Amino acid sequence: MSAETPYLALDKDKLKANIKDMALFSEKEGVVLRPHVKAHKLRPIADMQMRAGAVGLTVSKLAEMEVFLSGGIKNIFLAYQLVSRQKIQRMLEITYDAMIRVAIDNPIHIDILSEIANQRHRQVEVLVEVDTGLQRCGVATAEEALGLVKLIKQRDGVLFKGIMTHAGHVYAARSYEQVLQIGEQEGKTMVELADYLDSKGYCSDVISVGSTPTAKISGSIDGVTEIRPGNYVFYDAMQVGLGVVPPERCALIVCATVISRAHNDRRLVIDAGSKTLALDKGAHGVEQVKGFGIIKGFPHLLLERLSEEHGIISVLSDGDIPQVGDQLEIIPNHACPVINLADRVFIKEKGRVKESWVIDARGKVQ
Repeated sequence: MSAETPYLALDKDKLKANIKDMALFSEKEGVVLRPHVKAHKLRPIADMQMRAGAVGLTVSKLAEMEVFLSGGIKNIFLAYQLVSRQKIQRMLEITYDAMIRVAIDNPIHIDILSEIANQRHRQVEVLVEVDTGLQRCGVATAEEALGLVKLIKQRDGVLFKGIMTHAGHVYAARSYEQVLQIGEQEGKTMVELADYLDSKGYCSDVISVGSTPTAKISGSIDGVTEIRPGNYVFYDAMQVGLGVVPPERCALIVCATVISRAHNDRRLVIDAGSKTLALDKGAHGVEQVKGFGIIKGFPHLLLERLSEEHGIISVLSDGDIPQVGDQLEIIPNHACPVINLADRVFIKEKGRVKESWVIDARGKVQ
């Protein structure tokens, strides 16, 4: 089987190894693994994760949830705040035979969920989202969390199960030492909050932490019950830059062809641009990422610029220079948006393309 460039290729052996590694960690530490599937959007990978020991999945959007429910997975956490009545009604329609949880961080979320769940004689499990440093969603203080928990307890149709966070600010770390610090703080902050709520009479069955860089750090903190890494199935240039893994662990690559050489052979052009590689230079600010991907086998080349259908490579130092027509393999900066740009991914085993998988949840952003 062959594929025309540019295309996404997935090394199946590396994928399996990455899935197994995180599953073994969760088993060793005694924490629940609930991987975030927004990273890969593929039902075959979700099935592999479940077979490896994941208790269920995490999704970002209702449309993603629907894809994986239809694939037979009935234990899903929607790590997103729903405020649309139509979406909540739809969620309850499609999850009549599933175990679901949703994130909340505002009284409005509780009121709407409670009202609609009551109308349908349902009860929705909720986790209070906590801001542990990203400054995105989540409550900032223990008092805020307590206020929401008290409100949940007063409402029918919603059931308080615990607390969750995403330490996405780890992507701004300038060293692996900072990654360690952020991960430890993430876990300790969550456990301390759970202890505070418990002292007020409210037990958190679930203390859930997220992010691939911190999963094995915060997941090692005594008291944390659940980890939600996503990117770990692929890894990417961001994870390499943070020191989480070496490039050899990266399973997803973009295959591109050199279509031009110019400027006294100090510039190359490939057929993969922003519509393939995305313009992401690091989620939430990774400073260690240089250019728009790691060109495998050519450390002296920098993928410096992207236009929509072209990638411009600069030659930084002496070394072999690919010829026009040669194919290059590029580890993308951020695998998650890259997977959402393609219709399918080509599966490689022992260096050869064996099959392709349709990216089931591509574009499911509603």
